[in-house]
Amino acid sequence: MRSVHLANEPVDLRTLRAVLAEPVTVTLSEERWAGIDASARVVRALIESGGTAYGINTGFGLLANTRIAPDQLEQLQLNLVLSHAAGIGEPLRNDIVRLIIFLKIVGLSRGASGVRRQVVQALIALLDHRITPIIPAKGSVGASGDLAPLGHLSATLIGVGDAIYEGRRMPAAVALELCGLQPLVLGPKEGLALLNGTQVSTALALAGLFAAENVFASALVAGAMSVDAMRGSDTPFDARIHALRGQKGQIVVAEQLRRLLAGSAIRASHLEDDAKVQDPYSLRCQPQVMGACLDLIGSAAGLLEIEANAVSDNPLVFADNGDILSGGNFHAEPVAFAADQLAIALAEIGSISERRTSLLVDPKMSGLPAFLVRDSGVNSGFMIAQVTAAALVSENKQLAHPASVDSIPTSANQEDHVSMATHAARRVLDMAENAAGVVGIELFAAAQGVDFSRPLKSSAPLEEAHAAVRGIAAHWEADRYIAPDLAAASALVLAGSLQKLVAGIMPSAQSGRH
Repeated sequence: MRSVHLANEPVDLRTLRAVLAEPVTVTLSEERWAGIDASARVVRALIESGGTAYGINTGFGLLANTRIAPDQLEQLQLNLVLSHAAGIGEPLRNDIVRLIIFLKIVGLSRGASGVRRQVVQALIALLDHRITPIIPAKGSVGASGDLAPLGHLSATLIGVGDAIYEGRRMPAAVALELCGLQPLVLGPKEGLALLNGTQVSTALALAGLFAAENVFASALVAGAMSVDAMRGSDTPFDARIHALRGQKGQIVVAEQLRRLLAGSAIRASHLEDDAKVQDPYSLRCQPQVMGACLDLIGSAAGLLEIEANAVSDNPLVFADNGDILSGGNFHAEPVAFAADQLAIALAEIGSISERRTSLLVDPKMSGLPAFLVRDSGVNSGFMIAQVTAAALVSENKQLAHPASVDSIPTSANQEDHVSMATHAARRVLDMAENAAGVVGIELFAAAQGVDFSRPLKSSAPLEEAHAAVRGIAAHWEADRYIAPDLAAASALVLAGSLQKLVAGIMPSAQSGRH
């Protein structure tokens, strides 16, 4: 298991990607433990003094003005967890739940939530023993935090609900017992601290971010390969053009396209007798479109890296002077905006990729055999693969509608404006899968197009990409059952197998710069 140590420095995207990728164990610095202890003392002092603070000795939401007797404070927190574990739908993926737990540890260990160290230790124990709470995917509006899904996480800590342990679903109490763990008994503020927060929205959005990075990298490689397959020009990628505009992402993408195409014998073969003055936009304008997408992905990455380190529960405890302040850090509007940015980028990455596939299968535009198969007519070749890409692109257009512009009042109008961040983030993963299918089809089609230029070879990086495609899907000699090839190509994209060919440009590769 990978070990992550939390100290004073913020957690970066590279670490967050690693937590999503593999099991982890977490340790905290003495400073973090001391901060946790100090904030817990403030809560204890408030109760002993007879003071009042929201969620510690009051009801919740519209019931905030209802004072709770001292002998009912433990029951208050227990009831909160039980009543808020109201999610519905299919469970979240195990890797996403692992990231949610990790983010909750990060937030609570900042020492502003008023929980005892036993709460953080219980969360760490879930990661150590690979106990995965069953968290239904639906039921959060992104304020006051991800209440329902975090309710299911919290329920596991107290031995309620179901969890996955050693590959089997079982009652959470049984999973804890098998690991020698006792159910957590919640103290004042602790149920609320566990339920409040943006960790579910943020984990989903981070998973979407990392998937979008993989799709983007593959699309950049596929786009370069399509240029070569159609004997297109690399002149539109000249650095001087992009310097005059000055858009950062555009400049980076143009540089990558130049590098990906450098040394191509296919390009060299038609430099002197190029009949085309200008290529279609989906070839020529890749820096402008993909560069804008890269900028959006980078903006979302910056927002999410900050949120991953945030304290987003309520109220917040300031141990230096004993203040307990009610606010609204649980409102996940930044996460909703980040997710919407990723959605727009994924929609456009898929859209321009599908247009290149459409060019490849059209003999009038590509100069290649119709539908990329020699004996067309008897063979349909890539005809319906392009239709599938078009279907996925249209689905992503519908999914790309901003979720953050929606709101619906909850909790008897006490919580009257919400972010919809959880839905916004969850749909990014669906869009990434769709876009991966589109880009996978282009990679397969572009590799087929390059084959028609043999024995000429493309550039070294594009030949590496071509070999990766051929490792999962053979050259299309005649019609065959195509579904396994398309599934494998999509998996290649989602796995990030081609990201090494554009190393260093994705946000998670630029650790700590956001």
